[in-house]
Amino acid sequence: MDKIALGVTSSISLYKAADIIRLLQKEGLAVRVIMTEKATNFINPRLFTSLTGERTIVNLFDEGQRPVEHIAMADDICLLLIAPATANIMAKLATGIADDFLSTFYLAVKSPVLIAPAMNQAMFLHPQTQANIKKLKDAGVEFVEPESGYLACGQTGSGRLASPEKIVQTSLRLIRRQPVFKDKLIVVTAGPTREALDPVRFLSNRSSGKMGYELAREAYQRGAEVVLISGPVELEPPAGVKIEKVISSEEMRQAVLRYYDRANAVIMTAAVSDFKFSQTGSEKIEKETLPPDLKLERTPDILEELGRLKTGQLLVGFAAETAQMKARAGQKMKKKKLDLMVANDVSRQDIGFGCDENEVYLFWPDGRERFIQKTAKRKVSQEILTEIGAMLNARK
Repeated sequence: MDKIALGVTSSISLYKAADIIRLLQKEGLAVRVIMTEKATNFINPRLFTSLTGERTIVNLFDEGQRPVEHIAMADDICLLLIAPATANIMAKLATGIADDFLSTFYLAVKSPVLIAPAMNQAMFLHPQTQANIKKLKDAGVEFVEPESGYLACGQTGSGRLASPEKIVQTSLRLIRRQPVFKDKLIVVTAGPTREALDPVRFLSNRSSGKMGYELAREAYQRGAEVVLISGPVELEPPAGVKIEKVISSEEMRQAVLRYYDRANAVIMTAAVSDFKFSQTGSEKIEKETLPPDLKLERTPDILEELGRLKTGQLLVGFAAETAQMKARAGQKMKKKKLDLMVANDVSRQDIGFGCDENEVYLFWPDGRERFIQKTAKRKVSQEILTEIGAMLNARK
């Protein structure tokens, strides 16, 4: 199991470190906490010991530590994360001062280092703090920039600790990034589209967007630049991912085309409406005046259009079927000139639309296929991105 060293310093926001630990553990990572002595004035180290199952380190020469613990531990971790980080600890790291365990440990680590500052706005914007941040960035240290908002001092401004979710997602990106995704733009579509009859009623489908959001999150963690084009869903966008929200199929089409020329891969997970109303009302249509035969017309097939326009992009489609899944997925793959087709059976109630799990088949134009048995959509997204990574690598 990969292990992260979490440095906790004496910012009032250090209580959020408990949430950071929980989210890291949810991702299958072990955490070892290093606290500065001043941080123990806010929280007892035993709290973090209980959460992580490992003794929290405070002093450079605590009893029970291995000989030269800061050197031995440096080989155990895949990331040093300091959250929250005060102006004081950043000044120490920038100038090479090593007078406690955390600052000494920083000089010993070979892994990536990620810092999430948290302090009063005046302290954060002070020229000396900014000079220290620049010096650390020049040395290769990564940062999760603080947010603007209400601060502990009662003022409002920049300096607020970034959300635990954003800190963890950035941490995962540093741990899991892969060379093949570096400088790659991945466009992911997700969720349903809605075709309006009037301002109140619309035609849509049951897509929840969960599969697309997991794919966007995974692509970001592997190091890609990710644009998520999302229909109306009730999901929080993954941290670090650029999101564009759309409603209709035409809005989704226009959004995808804006990025298509410079995209390296497009993953069309969205369940785009196949039909729209021939006429729409600008005001609510009263049921007494509703036509007895509402006429429909086809919406543009975005995936087919992308296949025609393809100039080297990797194009991935999704087929939600209720019968003859393999045959229909194969036909669609050929017609739309896809590089990979992902198909699943949406007639089942335990997978697909609205569920946290999925079971899919992957199909390639050369006749290869792969079955991914029922598992969490997070795991399915990882398997799909592994295949996409291999295909991108083969195109070098």
